[in-house]
Amino acid sequence: MNKILVWDLPTRVGHWLLVASFAVAWLTGDSEEWRLFHVAAGYTMVAVLVFRIFWGIAGTRYARFTSFLFSPQQARDYLTGLLRGENSHWAGHNPAGSYAIYLLILLGLAAAGSGWATYEELGGEWLEEFHEFLASTMLAVVGLHVAGVVVSGLLHRENLVRGMINGYKIGHGEEAISSSRVLWAVLLLGLAGWAASVAFQP
Repeated sequence: MNKILVWDLPTRVGHWLLVASFAVAWLTGDSEEWRLFHVAAGYTMVAVLVFRIFWGIAGTRYARFTSFLFSPQQARDYLTGLLRGENSHWAGHNPAGSYAIYLLILLGLAAAGSGWATYEELGGEWLEEFHEFLASTMLAVVGLHVAGVVVSGLLHRENLVRGMINGYKIGHGEEAISSSRVLWAVLLLGLAGWAASVAFQP
């Protein structure tokens, strides 16, 4: 097996934009002084997640949801095999990782929606507490996702973080995607920048 292109540029850019926007939102969540930055991070996260849903339908092979539709049994089997040290190869998302992606999309949209409603004072204290609960749950899922990346990377002897930076993983030639789709990544960056700027508009 050789190094092959698996992750297109919009997928990689979206991944790191989501990391950055969630980190900023989390760090500024309790600060009144940085409130607009918190809101801007939330808007950015929504823009990235909406694009990710679109890209999950229209993107390249491993970005599409159809490439990582796994049953709970498949996810359990993968985790069991991981604990046994079995070296299973997945060019795209593995069965356990796929569930983290679905959860992060759902939690991210729910957290952003409840945060917007709280910011617009559409709900009481219960809504603010629910928003904080969703953000904390999302952080827990992120922690599990990172732990899974570290463990599976060590057991499979593959640097998954580097793959999400340069787009390359180990695989067979026929598994590779043909293009990085650079223009779509530029569009995503523009969309994220516009979304962030909305928070600072009067």
